[in-house]
Amino acid sequence: MGPVIATESLTKNYKSKAVVNQLDLRVPGGSIYGFLGPNGAGKSTTLKMLLGLVKPTAGRMSILGKEVNSRNRLSILSSTGSLIESPAYYGHLSGKENLRIICTLKNVPETEIPRVLHIVRMKEQQNKKVNQYSLGMKQRLGLAAALLGNPRILLLDEPTNGLDPAGIQEMRELICSLPKSFGITVLISSHLLSEIDQMATHVGIINQGELIFQDSLAALHEHSRSRLLLRTSDDQTALTCLKRSGLPAEWRNSALSLKTMEDSRVMQAISLLVSSGIGILRLEEQQMSLEDIFLHLTGKQVSL
Repeated sequence: MGPVIATESLTKNYKSKAVVNQLDLRVPGGSIYGFLGPNGAGKSTTLKMLLGLVKPTAGRMSILGKEVNSRNRLSILSSTGSLIESPAYYGHLSGKENLRIICTLKNVPETEIPRVLHIVRMKEQQNKKVNQYSLGMKQRLGLAAALLGNPRILLLDEPTNGLDPAGIQEMRELICSLPKSFGITVLISSHLLSEIDQMATHVGIINQGELIFQDSLAALHEHSRSRLLLRTSDDQTALTCLKRSGLPAEWRNSALSLKTMEDSRVMQAISLLVSSGIGILRLEEQQMSLEDIFLHLTGKQVSL
């Protein structure tokens, strides 16, 4: 399936600074697209431009095959749900009463309410006042509001922010169920690499307003080069011995590692160390973490 969201050279300048710079997004239909980057990278600004909340400085956007412009913006947005930043509610009203108000605003029949409450697993709490809800329940109510009107696309901006581990797990399960069960394409922004790793099928990484990676999650993990960590009776002597023999060894993060997974090279390294009188205490495979991959792609450490 082709992209349901596409941007071409999408740019947003504030004063003379490009917050989003020449962005070419391609979000495949039926995917969970993880829009990943550090705080301040331009994720929220991009989502707001897609929703028409912020006007682009330059570039084009298309959603569901239609170019977004002032004439068709509302018709396109009727097929789009969103949860941007912290949703606002009337705390003195129940969850169901809040959804009734949103139905009126979105011109959606109230018969939709039981369906969305079922999806987000809040049928038991629907008559409870919102000011008595936990943060996780408020986020689920926000997701229910976004699902009113049967949207084909859902834009979520940091939906697990501030949630406890149980709330994060609940939100993750809900999001993962949407494409398969309801045919909804999800674009989710996050600065948490581990969250995206557990939810997304496709990933776009943005840094300082520029897209530095875009592909499937599997392709991202191909950047995760495996290596072998060795613990020996004399790591420094072992490192010298391996390097002298031309084997790809290095001292990394206070550990001796082999930058290869080829069986023949591993056997050569082990035989060499044993014949040199160096004992092998531990041998384990290690892959680069997503944090390491991000560092590899950006060329520098960032605060995530």
